Amino acid sequence: MPDYTGQTVVSPIGMPPSRAGAWLHRFANPGRFQRLVQPVLPFLAAFAFVVTVTGLVWGFFFAPADWQQGIASRIMYVHIPAAWVAMNGYAALAICSLLSIVWRHPLADIAAKEIGPVGAGFTALCLISGSLWGRPEWGTYWVWDARLTSVLILLFLYLGHMALIRAFDNPQHGYRAAAILGLVGAVNLPIIVFSVYWWNTLHQGNSISVTGPSKIYITMLYPLIISTVGFYLAFAAMSLGRISSGIMENRARSLLLAQAERGGA
Repeated sequence: MPDYTGQTVVSPIGMPPSRAGAWLHRFANPGRFQRLVQPVLPFLAAFAFVVTVTGLVWGFFFAPADWQQGIASRIMYVHIPAAWVAMNGYAALAICSLLSIVWRHPLADIAAKEIGPVGAGFTALCLISGSLWGRPEWGTYWVWDARLTSVLILLFLYLGHMALIRAFDNPQHGYRAAAILGLVGAVNLPIIVFSVYWWNTLHQGNSISVTGPSKIYITMLYPLIISTVGFYLAFAAMSLGRISSGIMENRARSLLLAQAERGGA
């Protein structure tokens, strides 16, 4: 099955892709991806901007402050959505890594490469906003708390993935090494989620529960949900935009290499 560079994609053992693999190749074709994403990307970006601004303005200027933490609690409208997006962004990166290792599809490699910087940005935003919250609450910008430390490790995993994928002259070697790191690093995700229960930490427990009642007032929960939706939409818009640019960059590089080979011949 040819990919967008004209090469034949095979399974890791050299055999044609399985039926599931063929299905993934058909629906994850870079050319088809471009035709689907490029028309909707401007609308997605605009919608993400509107939803995010609505959630943040509602949370910072209209929602009540927490009765214990006061105005410092408003940082949660940035901190909590950034934390959720950072973790789920790495989960998406790990899934792309799995698809890359199993089916070796070039779009999975490009997606993992382009998701990394976006996820790292949201992770950094989570850490910075958490530090700003920690100063008035804990009296310091940073403590070696289990959750804070595991999120810091998440940032290092993102940065390591970004560095490793660009560390080889042969891009395929970088994709393969980074995919392995992406899968191994996924072990850190449940540690982040359950760290406040496994260890005695300063970080408060989860205030929002899917299976039970939330510990946050409804007047604060609504803007938090809207802000979170906006952050996810922004992550999707930025990631899809970078993936689309990465596909075009790879095509341009392939054309330049083909021209150089013809010129050399």
